[in-house]
Amino acid sequence: MFTLVRSRARRAALALSAVAALAFGTTTMTSATAAPAPLKQGPTSVAYVEVNNNSMLNVGKYTLANGGGNVFDVAVIFAANINYDTGTKAAYLSFNENVQRVLDNAATEIRPLQQKGIKVVLSVLGNHQGAGFANFPSQQAASAFAKQLSDTVTKYGLDGIDFDDEYAEYGNNGTGQPNDSSFVHLVTALRANMPDKIISLYNIGPAATRLSYGGVDVSSKFDYAWNPYYGSWQVPGIALPKSKQSPAAVEIGRTSQSTAADLARRTVSEGYGVYLTYNLDGADRTADVSAFTRELYGSDAVYTP
Repeated sequence: MFTLVRSRARRAALALSAVAALAFGTTTMTSATAAPAPLKQGPTSVAYVEVNNNSMLNVGKYTLANGGGNVFDVAVIFAANINYDTGTKAAYLSFNENVQRVLDNAATEIRPLQQKGIKVVLSVLGNHQGAGFANFPSQQAASAFAKQLSDTVTKYGLDGIDFDDEYAEYGNNGTGQPNDSSFVHLVTALRANMPDKIISLYNIGPAATRLSYGGVDVSSKFDYAWNPYYGSWQVPGIALPKSKQSPAAVEIGRTSQSTAADLARRTVSEGYGVYLTYNLDGADRTADVSAFTRELYGSDAVYTP
């Protein structure tokens, strides 16, 4: 059976007691200059890491036996939250203590990955407070949140933002229901703020079905979009080329190795350019990872603790 409701999202979103509001300082942590990664041919591999439980550094521990290239090309910090201030009636970006720790320790948690040529992206998730990407009441409100996102990318030297429209619980705290303009305004503003950074879409929730408004379609402003249901194949409903989409989604350690291999094989045979994985932990997952790297890249994976 497919994993249709993700435990990772629920665990992160319920960590309300550990939430810390974003406070911008004056220091900007520039991203590390990436060393040229050994070349590999094949799809872009993505790894979500639940930083409540696991280290981002795990993403950099896997290389290909043939050629030495990184198994993973994009590492996603899971997850910051979009929260709601009932006093100001505005959404704001918030980090629980574990996300804040990763960001504050970018020199040791993020830069080592970037120095290997791995992009590091921050995922943003709803938090049961009524604030979401799809219910900003105005273009100004959407633009204000976009600025918080891009300022965070700049401050901590990140490579982009991932949108995951779950657990917002639209309507809580007197917030509005999803509208057609909100996400279009948000993505438009964010892309204008960071034209050369990654914007990715976890293809779920009201925002994912509201990509066009007033003659503006923001589909092309995304670098990637992927299937949110682990253990399954589902083409994202977005007008992006196959090279930027992942219909395959696997949860490492829970999706069977045979299914992971089948999904990887289908990714290659049908010409898609991205392969999504979730929940890379600190164990030696060589067998699980090799199951899909053999199909994607023609090579086993090597784990280096």
